[in-house]
Amino acid sequence: MKELLLIRHAKSAWDDASLSDRDRPLNERGKRDAPFMGSLLRFRGVEPDYMVSSPARRARKTARLIASEVGYDKDAIVIADELYLGGRRAIVRLVQALDDKNGRVYMIGHNPDLSEAASCLSGESLGEMPTCGIVAIEFPVDRWSHVMEGAGRLKFFDYPKKHLTPSPATDVPGT
Repeated sequence: MKELLLIRHAKSAWDDASLSDRDRPLNERGKRDAPFMGSLLRFRGVEPDYMVSSPARRARKTARLIASEVGYDKDAIVIADELYLGGRRAIVRLVQALDDKNGRVYMIGHNPDLSEAASCLSGESLGEMPTCGIVAIEFPVDRWSHVMEGAGRLKFFDYPKKHLTPSPATDVPGT
């Protein structure tokens, strides 16, 4: 059994127009959401055997923040250019080329590629993954090279806004 977690980078900052897309950092919400989602992954008991990230700054930072929460060595995160706007097919090829010693892999990247790959691999119509969204897909195979489009089973789809608690009402009756 193989398990793939596709993770969209956390919310990025757009306030410095001089930065290239590749160099955009996380904003404050992103810096808060990534560790939160990492703690949820730890709580679920789905720590990675291997982590691979897009080379974009916001994706690398998301990967490092999540790695800290799940007990993964931040220096062991592998950077793969295919995860930076390489397309759905590039992600599928990257998955199929993974080392079979790894049972659970995290891939941190970008939309629309991750959303398309998640839907394609799971056979589910998942729509667009929100920032710091995580799609976990299970494959009934022993070898990553045997992963095929539509053959995975959606294990969960989670994202930060799913966990927002509504604020208590500020209106007090009779005032």
